[in-house]
Amino acid sequence: MVIPSDSWQKAIETVQQRFERAYRNELPALPPEAQALSLYESWHRGTLVSPFWEIAKFAKKQRCLDLGCGPSFLVYPCWQEWDLIFYGRDVSPSLCQMMNARGSQLNSKLYKRTEFGVAHHLPYEPAFDRVIATGVSCYFPLAYWEEVIAAVRRVLKPDGALVFDAIDPASPAAEDWAILETYVGAEGFLTPLAEFRTLIQDLGGKIQAERSGNPFVLYRVIFPTAKAG
Repeated sequence: MVIPSDSWQKAIETVQQRFERAYRNELPALPPEAQALSLYESWHRGTLVSPFWEIAKFAKKQRCLDLGCGPSFLVYPCWQEWDLIFYGRDVSPSLCQMMNARGSQLNSKLYKRTEFGVAHHLPYEPAFDRVIATGVSCYFPLAYWEEVIAAVRRVLKPDGALVFDAIDPASPAAEDWAILETYVGAEGFLTPLAEFRTLIQDLGGKIQAERSGNPFVLYRVIFPTAKAG
């Protein structure tokens, strides 16, 4: 599968390669100095995640789109506890194949599909109650996130919300996370949180809820005055 060619192609291919290696258990062994970093154990086990379900304010039977979904539907109980209709999107072909093979086996009524694709081009109707995007913004500059938010606005229902996370550069573990990602060939962006808040406001968004973490901060954003462009 090929990523559509545009100005973000190289950056997206870097992220794709990083996660393809992870899902195939092909990440390189890290040296002792990297393994001594504060985040290494949770990062290595894949448990360094943002608990988006704590801030999403789900309701039963909502339609959700998970960008950069990873194995989300298979590992987080929130999808079945809330009877959420799941659509995934990811740039890892291996992940998409695995999700589509196992997701419907787990719950065919809730699991719809996981599509190979990028986060800033979303070929869907405005039919989603929630768009989830955790572990996405930290791999790209803010200009890319501006395109993602614009795409998300177009596929949200009028009362829908975007739930996403960002690295807090002031958190104790932020630099450790960036160092670990460098070892596996990815680039981490430690964008000041104030810049995310300004961008959201400029795009007609409103932060409804926020949850601090280390190193990720979660946001729930609505677009009360924004119309699809």
